[in-house]
Amino acid sequence: MQAIDWREEAARRGVDLSRLPRHIAMIMDGNGRWARARGLHRLVGHANGHSTVRRMVLGCAELGIEAISLYTFSTENWRRPQEEVEGLMRLLERSAREELPVMMRNGVQIRFSGRIEELAPELQAVLRRAEQLTAHNRRIILHLAINYGGRAEIVDAIRAIAHQVQAGRLSPDAIDEDTVQAFLYQPDLPDPDLLIRTAGERRTSNFLIWQTAYTELYITPVLWPDFTMEHLIEAILDYQGRQRKFGGVLEAVGSE
Repeated sequence: MQAIDWREEAARRGVDLSRLPRHIAMIMDGNGRWARARGLHRLVGHANGHSTVRRMVLGCAELGIEAISLYTFSTENWRRPQEEVEGLMRLLERSAREELPVMMRNGVQIRFSGRIEELAPELQAVLRRAEQLTAHNRRIILHLAINYGGRAEIVDAIRAIAHQVQAGRLSPDAIDEDTVQAFLYQPDLPDPDLLIRTAGERRTSNFLIWQTAYTELYITPVLWPDFTMEHLIEAILDYQGRQRKFGGVLEAVGSE
């Protein structure tokens, strides 16, 4: 089967390639439901969801998206059954090892955010190695949020700022939004333009809550393992049909 040129296909479907979102965030929901519907263990759903991750990363790179952020494991996910959590950790470690050559060949820079220091030392080492080896890749940034919570990120930023104030390196009166941004996990990443959530849930679930203040939301009932590039193109078309005001007012053409 001939490989699809996704830029050409997106343009054919009406996407304006000059107005693509720079940064797309995704909440990858529905792996467990996908597995249950087939009488399979939830971990089988997570494994199939991994295949979708590869499709999205390589497809977004081909389209020309600058960055993609994936909600991989939240601080709340530790509440899941121990067997599932342990299986997810094994899947993360194996995926980080096995996908590294693919990411290297395709110019993908890998970044991880969250309280990584709380993960198992072996997993930490694998993740840090992936970051180091891909640090100079420039085609697309793959940002994976692991042991991540948006509130935890803001708390960590506040703690770091407090230490700066305590040390006399920062005045409390000088703290503004730019200061907070500088102490987030990935301060140089642009805020997401588009947040996609699969499986129909209508909440952001503590994901990038500072960064998504003006992000456009797209909710789809499609379960993550079934999410395809065609679905992504539909989301981008929906995004391009909106007018982003960022709290302002759009003036009508020709108005005084």
